Amino acid sequence: MQNDFLLEAIKTTLQKTKVYKLANIASENEFLVKDLIDLTFHKEEQVGFRAAWILENIYTNHFERFLPQAHYFLKKFSEQNNLSARRHYTKILALITKKNAPLAIKEIINNYQIDALVETVFSWLIDEKVPVAVKSHCLNILHNFSSKRSWIKDELIQTMDYLVDKESIAFYAKVKQIRKQLNKTDSSQ
Repeated sequence: MQNDFLLEAIKTTLQKTKVYKLANIASENEFLVKDLIDLTFHKEEQVGFRAAWILENIYTNHFERFLPQAHYFLKKFSEQNNLSARRHYTKILALITKKNAPLAIKEIINNYQIDALVETVFSWLIDEKVPVAVKSHCLNILHNFSSKRSWIKDELIQTMDYLVDKESIAFYAKVKQIRKQLNKTDSSQ
C-alpha cells in the first residue's frame, strides 16, 4: 500500500466499514504508520481527519503495526491543529495511557517525557473552540497521567471546577465520572 493509494482512498467520504478495510489493508502490507501520521496533517482537513480515523483503527485493531511508530505519534501529538483529527489523536493517547494498556506501550509512555503532552492536553481542555468529544478524551488522559505526576490531579480538579459550568451537559457527566475515578484512586492509596 503506498502513500498515493491511501491519499486517493481518503479523499472521498469514508464510512466506518471502509475505514476498517483501509486499516486492515494498511496492517497487512508494507505500510508505514509514520506515513499515515503525516497524512493526518494534510492541508485538506477532511483528508487529515480521515487519516486520523484510520490511525485510531490501526491502534485499536492492529496494535503491533502502530507500536513501532508510537514515539513518532507522541512527538507529533502536540502539533495536531485539525480539530477533527484531534478527536482521534486524543482517543489514541487516552488508550495509550490507560492502566490496562499493553505492556509494550506502557514501557514507552513510562520512559517518555510527558510534560509537553500534559501541557498540550490541558491547553486543549480549556480551549473554547475544542469540541466536547476531544475534551472528554483530554479528561481521561489527564486522569491517566495523574498517577505519574502528583500536581496533575490538583490542576485537573481546578480546571474541571472552572469549566463545569461553561461546558455542555455531556462534559458535566464526564467530569462527574473522572471525579469518581480520582476519588477511587485516593481511597485505594
